[in-house]
Amino acid sequence: MTSPEDATAVVRLDLRAGAAALATTQAVRDRVSEQLGRAGLPEPDYPLFLVTDTPAGLTDHQLQYELLSGYRAVGETRILVLLVGSSPGSYAGGEEAYLPDRRLVRPTTLRASTTGLVWAGDLRSARTALDRREPDDPASLAVLVDLLSVPDVFVRVLENLRKLPDSIAAPGVRLLEQDLPTEVRDRAWRDALTRFAGEDTGAGDPVDIVPDSRLPEPLRALVTGRDSRGQGHRRPDGQANLAHRTCAESLDRADEDLVALRSFPGLLHPARRDALEADLHQAREDLGGFRALVERALQGGGGAAAPTAEATARLGALGLRVPAADSAGERVGEGLRELAGTLLGEGLALRSVAQHFTALAGRVEPVPGTALLHRLADHSEESVTRGSATEYAAPPRTPGAVLLMAGAAGLLGGLWQWPAVLAALVVPVLFVVVALLGANRLRTGRRAARWTTGPRVAAVAGAVAGAAVAYAADPPLWLGGTGLIVGLGLTAEAVRRLWRDAADSWAAGRGTTALRNALDGLDGLLAELVREHWAAEERLYCADAARSVAGMLRATAAAADAQAAPEPLAPAGAGGSGPYEDDDWLSAPSALETPESGAADGDADDGDWAAAYAWDNTSDRNGDHDAGRDDDRYGGDPGPYGAPSPAAYPAGPDDTPWESGEGDRAPRWLDREIGEGGPDLVATLAGDLRNTAMAAMAPYWGAVERGQAGALALARTEQRVRELLSAARHHLWHYGVLAPPPYPADHRARTTAAGLLGTDSLRVAELVGRETDRGAVVQLSSPEQGALLSRDPGAALWIRFAPGTLQGEIEAAWRKSGSPVEEALWTSSGRYAGLIRLTPLRMGVVDTVLPRQSTGGSARTDADRAEPSVHAEFREDDRW
Repeated sequence: MTSPEDATAVVRLDLRAGAAALATTQAVRDRVSEQLGRAGLPEPDYPLFLVTDTPAGLTDHQLQYELLSGYRAVGETRILVLLVGSSPGSYAGGEEAYLPDRRLVRPTTLRASTTGLVWAGDLRSARTALDRREPDDPASLAVLVDLLSVPDVFVRVLENLRKLPDSIAAPGVRLLEQDLPTEVRDRAWRDALTRFAGEDTGAGDPVDIVPDSRLPEPLRALVTGRDSRGQGHRRPDGQANLAHRTCAESLDRADEDLVALRSFPGLLHPARRDALEADLHQAREDLGGFRALVERALQGGGGAAAPTAEATARLGALGLRVPAADSAGERVGEGLRELAGTLLGEGLALRSVAQHFTALAGRVEPVPGTALLHRLADHSEESVTRGSATEYAAPPRTPGAVLLMAGAAGLLGGLWQWPAVLAALVVPVLFVVVALLGANRLRTGRRAARWTTGPRVAAVAGAVAGAAVAYAADPPLWLGGTGLIVGLGLTAEAVRRLWRDAADSWAAGRGTTALRNALDGLDGLLAELVREHWAAEERLYCADAARSVAGMLRATAAAADAQAAPEPLAPAGAGGSGPYEDDDWLSAPSALETPESGAADGDADDGDWAAAYAWDNTSDRNGDHDAGRDDDRYGGDPGPYGAPSPAAYPAGPDDTPWESGEGDRAPRWLDREIGEGGPDLVATLAGDLRNTAMAAMAPYWGAVERGQAGALALARTEQRVRELLSAARHHLWHYGVLAPPPYPADHRARTTAAGLLGTDSLRVAELVGRETDRGAVVQLSSPEQGALLSRDPGAALWIRFAPGTLQGEIEAAWRKSGSPVEEALWTSSGRYAGLIRLTPLRMGVVDTVLPRQSTGGSARTDADRAEPSVHAEFREDDRW
């Protein structure tokens, strides 16, 4: 038996009008394809056909039933026939009495185990005795067909019919419809699409990439694995390591010479400065050689595109070691899909997710070596010279301790009385001599180095202060001598510090620091070049795939914007696009209506409904009907029987009428509870759209993993996105807001009816949990047809059904109220809930006849010969 999971949609056909257009296999298949195509659904593997017909049509439309039964599909074909109206013999004609219904005649084609019949002789849509409706009132029939179009209900009804004699039953129903007004649903749908797509800023502003800790493992390995590669990028025996070691050794020798220069012998003897100058010159030459090697490596490390295997080989020839990629590039498609699911699951809009993928592509994409060439200028010889030419800009700053020692030395050396006070000049003279000697020792060309004047001034000031103190205090000679000795010691320490700082400043000006920084910077460029070559092909593929995903997400957002745009209104009276326009039972005339008795030809005998039906099935009449269906639908022109067409409600996107807009149009077995939308409506619909997008992109991830995420895969994915968005829209209109779309849902439970519709599920629990007595439902049978039903109360089969999304709430309400919880059908539709009773017919009421094949005459065309002409052959006494 077909399960609800196998059945994706129910194809609805109305044979009461236009049956002649379905006279060939191709016509039936075209009708099915058109109806499913408008809903964005593929060809079904397990076709489910819901056929609306009259009892007389069972024999008149045997050809159509043969074609439906033989519909070619992977699985078995199921047919549920909804019969409306009375059987032949019910109308006596004229003013005669209304005769009881007679037997129901069906062809053997409909006796198969995959076919069932539901006979609603009178839809009982009148709410009062004075409100007299037609037995096949279009407003009531639309609701009943809509209910039976739910795959779960269709399959359950067909399963129960198989348990009844002849697989035929008369229905009784009691329904509760919970839904939103059309304008509320449209507005929520557009708002959800807008939230789902996001705003199109047009600037493509970059966004912060997802933190490394939250990236899926395949992507994290490509992003963070590159940053951990940089150590050991030079081979010990390679050219790069040899050039780097040579320059580093020259700089090390220069550092040793600088240490020697900073001592007192360096101040007194010029040899140490000469040694430092020679080592610095050699270091500059060695740095130039290393810089040339780095330039060759950058030029050979990939062109304007990306690093290649050939570029990696050239780097190896220069002595650079590019680590193996190992398995870092595996499962890139899986990582991108997981990242997209994470970002969409957090509620980010499509365009925002696309920006994240663009940022990821920019971060993981390898940079070619030529793109790093401009950074060589930061470590050129001119840059080193500019960075080191600072020795004459300003003398080194004198620390406060040195100034204090110079002043104290001058003070202690000046504690003399006349004539020994001349000894107070010793300390200041020493500071002057050291300044002249140091400036000359650090001379560059013809210019002597600038020496700080602070210590000399402090020494002179200290000496003057010492002499003044000695003049006032008259200290002994031994005190002056002791002060001079201590002052000389302080002078020596101050001079040592001054020379050390001056030598450091001069050495930095000669380029020791700049050369070391340049060497480290050039080596850092090599390390970065090696890092960019690590897993270059895998990272390039990941970047291209991420940009492709970003483009697909933006295309999906554009498709969502197109869905959110209001559709233009069709001009009044505009015809359909083909002969197989929507099967609209509202626009179709009642099969029980008869032509007006005042016809010009005066054929009073054509006043019975069977003659009218037969007349309508002629090809000319069918063509007239199809041509004027749109006008009939909106109540413009009269129907094909001369009577005005019934009023129609506003239709959904697939021309499925669900809302009448008039409270009195609902049949008495239907209660409508219209909500105004709950607080979670838009957010839930946006979440459904995210699930829809992930389902649409599922085949695309396989193309990404296979390395085939090109324009063809992108175009196919965009087409699938548009189809699934259209299917999601169809699902919303067809099954309501409560039912989730038929795509993989997230782990979160769907919100309640109060959150979506603004209604309470208590009424649903009360209706579905009602006792199954005869007062619980309205029997859709005429009083005359009631005589044909089984009198056994236990023979009827009951179906309790409610939306599956409300199962938890309903069962909780049943447990709370103490109502017995029986097996219920939890449907995929969120629109209807209620009870269905299937009452079998009495034995002998159904008469099955055997069709006979007619080869036809020579006048038949070749197309006619390709299809069998089926006629019913039955005995007159059996039928009447």
